[in-house]
Amino acid sequence: MIRPALQDEAFLADVRSANRDDDHFRLWWLGQSGFLVQWQRRHLLLDPYLSDSLTKKYAATDKPHIRMTERVVDPARLDFIDVATSSHNHTDHLDGETLGPLLKANPRLMIVAPEANREFIAARLGADRTFPVGLRDGESVTVGSFRFSAVPAKHEEVSPECLGYVVEFGPWRIYHSGDTLLYERMADRLRPFAIDVALLPINGRAPERRVAGNLSGAEAASLAKLMGARMVIPCHYEMFEFNTADPAEFIRTAESIGQPYRVLQCGERWESRSLV
Repeated sequence: MIRPALQDEAFLADVRSANRDDDHFRLWWLGQSGFLVQWQRRHLLLDPYLSDSLTKKYAATDKPHIRMTERVVDPARLDFIDVATSSHNHTDHLDGETLGPLLKANPRLMIVAPEANREFIAARLGADRTFPVGLRDGESVTVGSFRFSAVPAKHEEVSPECLGYVVEFGPWRIYHSGDTLLYERMADRLRPFAIDVALLPINGRAPERRVAGNLSGAEAASLAKLMGARMVIPCHYEMFEFNTADPAEFIRTAESIGQPYRVLQCGERWESRSLV
């Protein structure tokens, strides 16, 4: 099994040591589509999956979710989180065994999610249906230090239950696509945001997996270039054996078209100062 670059106490120590009131932000890849973003002592979790809930759920089925990478950190230890997102209702983007401990550790935690999923989320987390901050395509909301703008995601189809988010804070803009395929004029929709960092899935679409597909590595690199992203970081691979990808295709494409990129190890930190 793959060991994270930083894990448990070493990961937490790195987050604490990076926590500064400067003009830059830091992010850590948590595996799958999960990221921790740190900006001026505020912390955002993007679609965290920090449990073995899917491995347990599918263990006795014909579609086992065998984990490839060890968990970065127990979510109960993340007691400094201000806001978290869920891009859609699939468990690796809305995990009760991750969000439940996070809510206990952070009683004031806010969750941003598609408006269409409000009741589903409330039921999964045992919360009031008014608890999630719901967004529709084209809507924006500010939660603490972070402003979220909802954009479409095509998880096989474009629907109100699946969104991507452009997150703005200070001078910075991150695009987290959630699970998505390409759709018409996608780059045109994103280009006006002047994205600094795009966080995009690369595991592709293979019908034999019997799960909804995503961008391939080549598509992710090309989309980043077309939208004008200053940096692209791939995700949604090396979590489950049946649904992963080699980032080599992403790297080849990014280099061939001159798109700046960074491939992170799970648990590794990236800093925005590298863009300056």
